[in-house]
Amino acid sequence: MMGIVESIALSMGAAWGSGINLYAAVFTLGFLHNTDKITLPPDLVFLGDPLVMAAAGLMYLVEFCADKIPGIDTLWDGIHSFIRIPAGAVLAAGAVGELGAGAQLAALLVGGTLAAATHATKAGTRAVVNTSPEPFSNWALSIGEDIAVFAGVWAALTHPWIFLGLLVAFILFMAWILPKIWRGIKKVFRWLFRSQAGEGQGPPAQAPPAEGATGHEEATGQASPLPAEDGMRRDPDRP
Repeated sequence: MMGIVESIALSMGAAWGSGINLYAAVFTLGFLHNTDKITLPPDLVFLGDPLVMAAAGLMYLVEFCADKIPGIDTLWDGIHSFIRIPAGAVLAAGAVGELGAGAQLAALLVGGTLAAATHATKAGTRAVVNTSPEPFSNWALSIGEDIAVFAGVWAALTHPWIFLGLLVAFILFMAWILPKIWRGIKKVFRWLFRSQAGEGQGPPAQAPPAEGATGHEEATGQASPLPAEDGMRRDPDRP
């Protein structure tokens, strides 16, 4: 049986990792359990099932590819708003199942909130970075996120005190960066709205020519000079 600190670290580590990359977190937990590096609590032993690991590994590969394509990564994050957060809450609750029902409910609430915050930080950062024309920033962020999840989940299991200290620092960082990300997203949407509005406005329409207008009037929109009457034309030989 895990101690209280170890259980809390595993609970929060699973929730934190799920908010960034759920499939990497699930695969890491199952792999470490099956290789006897750790012993998962009874409510999370199913993560080591070969079917669960195969599904997590396959979906991780899909996310690994989708995460590298600007625009597709934002769509992927939008869809996973309905997957990462509840999954993170369930994993957090399962990690403290041995501590009682009250601990499970508390972990469910805190874990779901933590998963939502990390997911919002990741998705918001990607939406802002996608405005950059070069693709390298997306690749760097994606690979960095994957490494952080693998290392973070491992640290939560092997060095719980260190992980909890880093988690507190990360939560403070999210509290600082999320308002800035939100302002950046609003600027992006304002820019897109103005761009669309500008494209939708065509050249100003001209009034149709009046009935009987000459070709000069149709081309220039100005009345052509009236021809002089024959009787009023001056003879060039007359003084």
